[in-house]
Amino acid sequence: MTLQQLKYVIEVANRGSMNEAAKRLFISQPSLSNAIKDLEEEIHITIFERTNKGISLSKEGAEFLGYARQVIEQAELLESRYLNAKPSPQHFSVSTQHYAFAVNAFVHLVREYGQDEYELALRETKTHEIIQDVKTQRSEMGILYLNEFNGKVINRLLKDANLKFTSLFTAKPHIFISVHNPLAKQSIVTVDQLQDYPYLSFEQGEYNSFHFSEEILSTLSHSKSIRVNDRATLFNLLIGLNGYTISTGVLSADLNGNEIIPVPLACEETINVGWISHKDAALSKLALAYLEALHQAIIE
Repeated sequence: MTLQQLKYVIEVANRGSMNEAAKRLFISQPSLSNAIKDLEEEIHITIFERTNKGISLSKEGAEFLGYARQVIEQAELLESRYLNAKPSPQHFSVSTQHYAFAVNAFVHLVREYGQDEYELALRETKTHEIIQDVKTQRSEMGILYLNEFNGKVINRLLKDANLKFTSLFTAKPHIFISVHNPLAKQSIVTVDQLQDYPYLSFEQGEYNSFHFSEEILSTLSHSKSIRVNDRATLFNLLIGLNGYTISTGVLSADLNGNEIIPVPLACEETINVGWISHKDAALSKLALAYLEALHQAIIE
């Protein structure tokens, strides 16, 4: 087993394609494929499962990748310290539901490590895609919520994908509304009081099941309902249409300004927000740093 082989595995996992990884590594695709096959034979596991649709990490491969990243990180530290070699760009990707604190933490990560070369990705996306991204190692971590309603469905998907959920915090439901909304001056609002206002929610695409909704109480009917794909559009509609959405109440004035405020919703349910990752894979240095930044963003 060589460091070069480990770098090959990491690059293929990052790109999700042998061809794309070969181009980045400046070697031929057959040479890359053979090098990885040799490694798989040596360590007696299948790192990548190969199908007509492409390649994906196996369960054992995901575990191996976590260790491989740690080894390469340590090797680059040695090279940087003793050989004065330029380390390769740092890689990290996270997929998340539309949470401002997740963006805040990402900003902190870039500020902390932005002096070095890096290739980072923050994907605000649909719930099912978050699970798929982490399963296929497109993202090292995912951020989503569980509650009593969606827990059984989401946990079953996580189990099938060999992923684990770790809680960050549990929140009481709030609505996000414009400061000019007539409900903005209330200390708490009820579901009945929301009936005359447009309900805004995030589109979930082909997996538009209630269980994949980013908003709790997703089975309630609404006389006025609008689905959107991104947080900026949703916030603009909150202001322009006096609409509302249901979320955790955790909001960042630094990123979102002071035009949107949270108001508690009279509801017995709770929202357990957490992060998902592979059960057997160790987190990279950047992932651990991002996790620390997440906790700090939530506290702030």
